[in-house]
Amino acid sequence: MKDTIKYVGLDVSKEKIAVAVAEEGREEPRYFGMIRHKAEDVRKLVKKLGAAENLHVCYEAGVTGYGLYRLMLSLGVTCEVIAPSLIPKKPGDRVKTDKRDAIRLAKLLRAGELVSVHVPTEDDEALRDLVRAREDAKEDELRAKHRLTKFLLRHDIHPPDGVKRWSYDYRQWLDKVSFERSASQVTFQEYLHQLIEIEQRIARFEEEIQRQATDSVHAPIIQALQTLRGVATITATSLVAEIGSFKRFGSAKQFMAYTGLVPSESSSGDVRHQGKITKTGNRHVRRLLIESAWSYRYKPAVKGKLKKRQEGQPAPILTISWNAQNRLHGKYYRLLSRGKVCGKSITAVARELAGFIWAIGHLVE
Repeated sequence: MKDTIKYVGLDVSKEKIAVAVAEEGREEPRYFGMIRHKAEDVRKLVKKLGAAENLHVCYEAGVTGYGLYRLMLSLGVTCEVIAPSLIPKKPGDRVKTDKRDAIRLAKLLRAGELVSVHVPTEDDEALRDLVRAREDAKEDELRAKHRLTKFLLRHDIHPPDGVKRWSYDYRQWLDKVSFERSASQVTFQEYLHQLIEIEQRIARFEEEIQRQATDSVHAPIIQALQTLRGVATITATSLVAEIGSFKRFGSAKQFMAYTGLVPSESSSGDVRHQGKITKTGNRHVRRLLIESAWSYRYKPAVKGKLKKRQEGQPAPILTISWNAQNRLHGKYYRLLSRGKVCGKSITAVARELAGFIWAIGHLVE
C-alpha cells in the first residue's frame, strides 16, 4: 500500500488552500483540511501525504498563477493546472464550497476526466505579461481619448474643417483650446494630461517589446513570423508570448481549433450543420489573427516594411510567406464573390493564416 498513488485536489484561493485526497480504487475521496497558501505549509502538506513520487496533484487555473505548480515540481510532485471551463459539472448542482470543489477535483483527477492547460515557462510568462500590459494600456488610451472628445462635444467645441482627429494638426489645435471658467479649463487639462501619460507608458512598453523581439530567447521565432504580411513586431511578439511553443500542436488543424476560429458543429446521423466559430481557446491570439487577416485584402506584393522584415530570413520561410499572400488574397475575394459578408470572409482568412503561422513556428523551433 505504500506505493499507492494519491490523487490530490487543491481548491486554491489567495490566502487558503482546501485539500482533498482520493486513493486509488473506488473509495470516496476524503477531505484533508485547509492550509495556508504559503510555501512552507505546502512543503509540510507534501511530507504528510507521503512519498512525493506517489502524489498526483491538481488545481484550477486562476489569478494565483503558476507559482504553486512550480513549487510542486521542485518537490518532485506531479502537478497539473486544470482548465476551469472544461471541468465536468452535474446539472442542478448549486452548492459550491471550497471543500466540495477540492473533493470534486480529486475524484475527477483519479477518473482522468480533467483537462490540463499549458503552463508557460517563466520567460514565456514574463513576455506575456509585457504584451498584455501594453494591451491594457491601449484600452486605457482609447477610453482617455473618448473622455476628452466627449468633453469637447458637450461644450460644442469642434476642430477646424479638414483636420483629422488625433493627427498632428489636431494635437496642435488641442494645445490652443481654452475655456472661460477655470473649472472647465482644469478638467480639460487633466483629461489631456492623462492621455499624454498613457501614451508615454505605451511607448515604454513598445520599446521593451522591440528589445525582446531582437535580443531575447524568443527573437528567432519572432523575426520569422514577421515575414508574414500583417504580422509586424507587436503582433509577432504577442503571438509568441501567448502560444509559447508551437510544438504543443501536432497539426495546423489543432492550432486552428485552439484559436477558436473553426466553425461550431451540431450533427446527427446524415444531417451535418456548422454554425458560428467556437471562440474557444485563447481570445488574444484570435484577435491578433483577425487584425492581421485584413492585410490580405490587397494584392500580393513584397515591398516597403515587409521587404525589410524579410531580409536575411531563410528561403523556406519566405516561400511560406509568399504562398500565404497568394492563397489568402484569393480566398478572401473568392468568398466575397460567393456572397459572403466581409466579416465572415476575414474570419476564414484568419483561420487559414493560423495554419501558415503554425508552419513557420514548426520550421523555426
